[in-house]
Amino acid sequence: MLKTNYTQKNNKKVHDAIMILEEGLIHANPQIGLQQYFFRNKLKSRKSIINLNKFDNVYLIAIGKAADSMAKFVSSKINFTRGIIVIPSKHEPLFHKKNIRVFRSGHPLPNTQSLKAGKHITNFIASTKKNDFIIFLISGGGSALVTLPNMISLKEKIRVNQQLIQCGANINEISCVRKHLSDIKGGKLVEKMPGTGISFVLSDVIGDDLSSISSGLTYADKTTFSDALKIIKKYKIEKNISKNVIAILKNGKNGIIKEAPRKPKFPNIIIGNNKKSLIAMKTKSKKLGYSSDVIFNLNSNVKVEARKIARKLKNSSKSCIIFGGETTVNVLGRGKGGRNQELVLQLSKELRDFPCVISSIGTDGIDGNTKFAGAIVSTINLGQFENFLKNNDSFNFFKKFGGLIHTGPTHTNVNDIGIIIKQNL
Repeated sequence: MLKTNYTQKNNKKVHDAIMILEEGLIHANPQIGLQQYFFRNKLKSRKSIINLNKFDNVYLIAIGKAADSMAKFVSSKINFTRGIIVIPSKHEPLFHKKNIRVFRSGHPLPNTQSLKAGKHITNFIASTKKNDFIIFLISGGGSALVTLPNMISLKEKIRVNQQLIQCGANINEISCVRKHLSDIKGGKLVEKMPGTGISFVLSDVIGDDLSSISSGLTYADKTTFSDALKIIKKYKIEKNISKNVIAILKNGKNGIIKEAPRKPKFPNIIIGNNKKSLIAMKTKSKKLGYSSDVIFNLNSNVKVEARKIARKLKNSSKSCIIFGGETTVNVLGRGKGGRNQELVLQLSKELRDFPCVISSIGTDGIDGNTKFAGAIVSTINLGQFENFLKNNDSFNFFKKFGGLIHTGPTHTNVNDIGIIIKQNL
């Protein structure tokens, strides 16, 4: 599953690290979480069973990096009239059905296909009837894959997204601003839906905040226009985005534009997350003879998190550290890479005198602006990396010295997973 150009891939601890990461990927598969909710044309909503035969029509709308894998499983269990799947443009759909329309949209930034998908889904939901039922399957990436800007252009929306990603804002902060510039996020997509439905959600957000996963398309919102303005001020990006965007947010703050719904229209159920993958990795590491500590919920800058993980490793009696979450990178250079590759490089810097194997990957198979999932490296005989770090050029470091990990699109997404194994055991 994981392929690497690392020259030490036959090293036992490198091999074990890859096996443990693969276990994390296996448990990121949304089918594992969906199984307990779906039966033959019936589904479970928390404590009750819903018989789908009593509805005039059952529809399926799947949005996100795991949309096709989620829809593939659900379509094998239930009969539905029509369906819509929205996935990243670089993904090949896992399956095809005549009654399913597939959109392949932009990610991490929205594009014209994202706008087309947003308009189509909005119109489709509006055309449904009172006795219709919609099953939503939501996973990370939906914020970019489906867009419908509120009183701003697509170009302006893209510009805001670029600034938020590059300034080091975390996913919750990015989601907050996105929701307040959208006509569909924060539960607005389903606010006026004639019938009812349910949403099954694969979490790519720390803490499983339903209002932040794909910007709460089918949920609700607890943030405000005032919060969005504070985030823009916090990261000092006001001068880099259009005055129109700022005007929209200020109008919302002043009550001219209403906030998103505060309560969800129907149940939204988490079916998988980063924690489940990390626990599976811990179990696998034990089977391979390692004792491990687990660090959950990484969510700040790679430099800060690298220092925290390195300190934990040095002070631990365990043979490995498993970690996960979603770090941020403040992009100052012009290099190529992603947060996982940069985290491995930062950890290598922190642990340069502490022999170990270090790896981190994105469970979606894509790290930053590269086609790789992340990287793996041993701190023994590591080359010079300072200039690569200064230029945010982790990709070219690992391209030169080896260590890039390739999975291809995994059709899932539960944040990032990583491991460090001590060499001197």
